[in-house]
Amino acid sequence: MSTATQEKLYPTRNDLPQATRAQVAELLNKRLADAVDLHTQCKQAHWNVKGPSFIALHKLFDEIHADATEYADLIAERVVQLGGIAQGTARTAAENSELDEYPPALATGEEHVKSLSAALARFGSRIRLTIAECDELEDPASVDLCTEITRGVDKWLWFVEAHVQARS
Repeated sequence: MSTATQEKLYPTRNDLPQATRAQVAELLNKRLADAVDLHTQCKQAHWNVKGPSFIALHKLFDEIHADATEYADLIAERVVQLGGIAQGTARTAAENSELDEYPPALATGEEHVKSLSAALARFGSRIRLTIAECDELEDPASVDLCTEITRGVDKWLWFVEAHVQARS
């Protein structure tokens, strides 16, 4: 992770201790990298899906993309609210995302469903860990934000997995 967040914390009247704000901003920047990566993975699936479920999955992946964009925005804005610097460029995300690389040559709906569901599950898992870490740091607003994101990710994971569960 870039050290810009650790080196620079803007002054704010936010009453969380400076050390807490710095630690939470660093944690959230890690999730921001994941959210930006998830955002791009959704578009990759949206653009390249093929097969009999094309239109349903094409639309579904675009809806998930819209929410992933919103998750990134919420996380970035919280970092800045805490006095930090949101690290949200594509290059930063590529360097710091904890999601697996999305396979570039996928085509079938089932292949995209499996890869995107893995990305959603991993993102949800990382956000849940961040909830626990923000709770330990006594930042209830960041806990609430991450909880909201987790509910959305869990919903999308359910929607995506439903495309292959009937055959399992």
